[in-house]
Amino acid sequence: MSMPDAMPLPGVGEERKQAKEIEDGEKYSFMATVTKAPKKQIQFADDMQEFTKFPTKTGRRSLSRSISQSSTDSYSSAASYTDSSDDEVSPREKQQTNSKGSSNFCVKNIKQAEFGRREIEIAEQDMSALISLRKRAQGEKPLAGAKIVGCTHITAQTAVLIETLCALGAQCRWSACNIYSTQNEVAAALAEAGVAVFAWKGESEDDFWWCIDRCVNMDGWQANMILDDGGDLTHWVYKKYPNVFKKIRGIVEESVTGVHRLYQLSKAGKLCVPAMNVNDSVTKQKFDNLYCCRESILDGLKRTTDVMFGGKQVVVCGYGEVGKGCCAALKALGAIVYITEIDPICALQACMDGFRVVKLNEVIRQVDVVITCTGNKNVVTREHLDRMKNSCIVCNMGHSNTEIDVTSLRTPELTWERVRSQVDHVIWPDGKRVVLLAEGRLLNLSCSTVPTFVLSITATTQALALIELYNAPEGRYKQDVYLLPKKMDEYVASLHLPSFDAHLTELTDDQAKYLGLNKNGPFKPNYYRY
Repeated sequence: MSMPDAMPLPGVGEERKQAKEIEDGEKYSFMATVTKAPKKQIQFADDMQEFTKFPTKTGRRSLSRSISQSSTDSYSSAASYTDSSDDEVSPREKQQTNSKGSSNFCVKNIKQAEFGRREIEIAEQDMSALISLRKRAQGEKPLAGAKIVGCTHITAQTAVLIETLCALGAQCRWSACNIYSTQNEVAAALAEAGVAVFAWKGESEDDFWWCIDRCVNMDGWQANMILDDGGDLTHWVYKKYPNVFKKIRGIVEESVTGVHRLYQLSKAGKLCVPAMNVNDSVTKQKFDNLYCCRESILDGLKRTTDVMFGGKQVVVCGYGEVGKGCCAALKALGAIVYITEIDPICALQACMDGFRVVKLNEVIRQVDVVITCTGNKNVVTREHLDRMKNSCIVCNMGHSNTEIDVTSLRTPELTWERVRSQVDHVIWPDGKRVVLLAEGRLLNLSCSTVPTFVLSITATTQALALIELYNAPEGRYKQDVYLLPKKMDEYVASLHLPSFDAHLTELTDDQAKYLGLNKNGPFKPNYYRY
C-alpha cells in the first residue's frame, strides 16, 4: 500500500534553503577554520587551560541559572532571604488578626492560612499512625493541663503533630528551630486554628530569639513541658527564665545537638528536670536519620544546584546514621564518595560498605561536593574553603550551622552573590567560586522538604514521649536524661506497619518461653543494636 506524499511544513523548505546557503558560503566559523587550515593540529592542551581558567569579574556569568535577579554584596543578609512574592515588611511590624479576632501569633501572612490548611491535610494522608494515635487518645485527653512550648521545624508534618497535641488536651506555643525551614502558609494555618505560633521563613538571628522569647514569656501562661529540636529553646529558658525552668515537668529533645547539651547540663548537675532523649530512640535514629536523609539529601541538592552526580567526587564528613543515608543515595547515582570519621567503628563500617576513609585535607582540592553531618563545629574551616576547587558545592546535613565556618567568609575581600533562593556563590579575588547552600544550615529542610511518612514515625515518638513524661508518677524519672522505653519504640513501629500491609509473626508460648520473652514484647534488650 503506497503512502501519500507528505505535505511540506510551512517554512521548512525556506529554512533548509537558508541552511544550505550558509553551508555553501562557509559561514560556519569552525568549518571555515578547519577547511582553510587542514594541516594545523588542534591544540587540546591550550584549550584545556583556557577552559579551566576561573571566570573574571568583568562580564562573568552565574554558574547556575537564577530564578530571580542576582545581587552582589560583600556580605549576605539572612533577613533578606524571603520568598520573592513576600513584601519586605517584617512580620514583627505588622498588625494581624485571625478570623476569631486573635492576634496572639506572628507569621508572615495570615491570609495564606487556607493554602496552609491544604498542605496540612495532604500531610495527614501519609501520617496515618499519628492520626490513629490522636483518635485513640483524644477521648482520654492524656495531655489535659499540659502547657507545651515547642521549638521545631514548622512544616506541614510538624503541624499535624502540634494539632495532635492540642487534640490530646495540651495548650501549645510554638517557634521555629531553623530560620529557613518554616513553611509560611503552614504557620498561618496554625495561627488561624488558634495556635500561638511565632515563626516565618527568613528570620534574622534577632528575630529567631525574639520568637522563642515570645513563646516563653507571656503573662498568665507558664509552660510546664518543652519539646525541642536543637536545644535552643531549652537553653533560652534555662538562662533567661530559671524559675520557669525549675517548674518544667519534662523535656523532649530530638536532635544530636540538643541531646549533647542536655547531657552537658546533667553532667554539671544543672539539669533539674527529667528529659527524654528521642534522638537515640530506635524509631528516630534508624528511620528519620537514616531513611529520611537517604532521600532528602538528593532532593535538596538537585533543587538548588541541578547537579548531575554520576562521576562526581563527594566527601561526606561523618558516617553516623545521617552520613550512612547520604552516602547510600550518592553512591546509587554513581558518585565517587569519600568519608571522614573520628570513630574507628563508624570508619570500619564505611570501609566495609565500599567507601574510602580519608582526612579532609587529603581530598579537599579535588572533590566537587562537601557535605557535613557530624554534629560538631568547624568541620570545614576557612583553610579548607580556600583550597577548594572552583564551583565546589558546600552544604550541611547536621542540625546546627556550626559545622561549616561560614563566619570566616564574611570578609571584605570575598564577594557574595545570590543566584537563587538559598544558594550563594562566594567569590574569591582570583574569581574562584564556592557554591554555599543555605548558609551552612540544614540542607534538606532549608532547601527542600522531607518524606512525610518518616516524619510520622518521629512525631508519634515525640507525642508518646510527652505523654509518658507528663503522666509519669512522681519518682519514676529523676533529674536526668532517659531513653524512650523499648516497649514504646515497638509500639510506634507497630502503628506504622499497616501502611505496608505488613503482618507480624506471633511467638508460640513454647517459643516465648525458650527465648525468655513476653509474647507481646519487648523483643530486644535495651543494649541491642538494630
